[in-house]
Amino acid sequence: MAPTFPLATSRRQFLSTAGGGLGLLALKSLLAEEARGSESPKQQPHITPRVKRVIWLFMHGGPSHVDLFDYKPELIRLGGKPIPDSFGEVMTRRKVAQNPLLPPIMPLRQRGESGHYVSDLLPETAQVADDLCLLHSVCGDSVNHPQSVYQMNTGSILMGRPSVGSWVAYGLGSENRDLPAYVVLPDPGGGVKGGPPAWGSGFLPATYQGITMRPGNSPLLNLKPPPQISDPQQRATLDLVQQFNREHLTARDGDDELAARVRAYELAFRMQSTAPELVNINDETAETQRLYGLDENHTKSFGQRCLLARRMIERGVRFVQVYSGDTNGWDAHNDVTQNHTQHCRATDKPVAGLLRDLKRRGLWDETLVIWGGEFGRMPMSEQGKGRDHNPWGYTVWFAGGGVRAGMRYGATDAVGLRAEEKPLPVRDLHATILHLLGLKFDELTYYHNGLEERLTGPAEANVVHEVLA
Repeated sequence: MAPTFPLATSRRQFLSTAGGGLGLLALKSLLAEEARGSESPKQQPHITPRVKRVIWLFMHGGPSHVDLFDYKPELIRLGGKPIPDSFGEVMTRRKVAQNPLLPPIMPLRQRGESGHYVSDLLPETAQVADDLCLLHSVCGDSVNHPQSVYQMNTGSILMGRPSVGSWVAYGLGSENRDLPAYVVLPDPGGGVKGGPPAWGSGFLPATYQGITMRPGNSPLLNLKPPPQISDPQQRATLDLVQQFNREHLTARDGDDELAARVRAYELAFRMQSTAPELVNINDETAETQRLYGLDENHTKSFGQRCLLARRMIERGVRFVQVYSGDTNGWDAHNDVTQNHTQHCRATDKPVAGLLRDLKRRGLWDETLVIWGGEFGRMPMSEQGKGRDHNPWGYTVWFAGGGVRAGMRYGATDAVGLRAEEKPLPVRDLHATILHLLGLKFDELTYYHNGLEERLTGPAEANVVHEVLA
């Protein structure tokens, strides 16, 4: 007997109640590849790309640059004393400017041929220091988490702008018709301050937003059909919905969004078999799993996400964000030693393992890896052992294809408070990321409310050519 379905008020509701289980989140992303009316999900870059894809390791909460990568002898010398008046007025959230300076919590030592300073908290990262391009002068505009998360992800401290990954998906499309172009792997311990708008599509079509996935048998909610729905039943349901869509489209002399939706249902159907294989890390060798720290409890969670990111870019996903840190994450207000020891221990081995794995699999030259948070931390102490937020000068690093390994770009002042040499605003960081992917930041635009909008906003932006290989 043919299955019966309740009445539905729209095709979307009909498909959902039909038990198709196509995964509405996946559907939104998969619509993106057709939103321009093209049969091909892949778009042409503006210039010859240096890399094809990005893995962004986002240390949510704000890792302390002066404790991890930015060695400041003057901070050590002045430790326990007030910051000198010569540094001027200091804006902080909790009025800690008058508090004594706090020296690095662990020694920073020069590593490898590059001489990069890396903290003893990151022994595995220290071994791959020569692969890193350290950007010591990144600077933002807000001392608060949500606004700074938005700025690092979207270019603006205001909620509602498209994220970097969404712009990349819009500009380049997907390399794999069965997978989204932009995937987010959140920390299972809690949400990002600012929430999903951090990887949203803003005024771009909603189909370009980041799609959250996870390891395990259910990478996307509602992806699998209910067990009582057979493949032939689901196929018949989809065919019927597609017939309705095509008739609706014909009667309206073509509609780009509806035409995209017709094709996207097919893509979502195919993804039912693609996504579970993608997140099945059991077929990785035991040696590879150890490389990412999957054999140790403290590194297993972040290691799984880093390994999953490699599997994704290997299969053509363009942009993957991997988050470390729950709701508070690296936010070391009370005790930076306790906080950073915990988070460095959880992420150090997986991060280094990812870099090594990309090299040996031939993915290094085509992949840009980014490490950093929404801001750094103050050189002054807070509550004696902690540090407050510092957006005025902090460290982000690049590694992989297209960038100069072993390089240091820019510098903060003598105590790590403000970007002093070659300040690097977030918009320039974004312009450089787009350039590496073959996209010109001033030509990647979207018409919205009478304006040709772009990721870098209306202010002047610059590609940092000095860091390019």
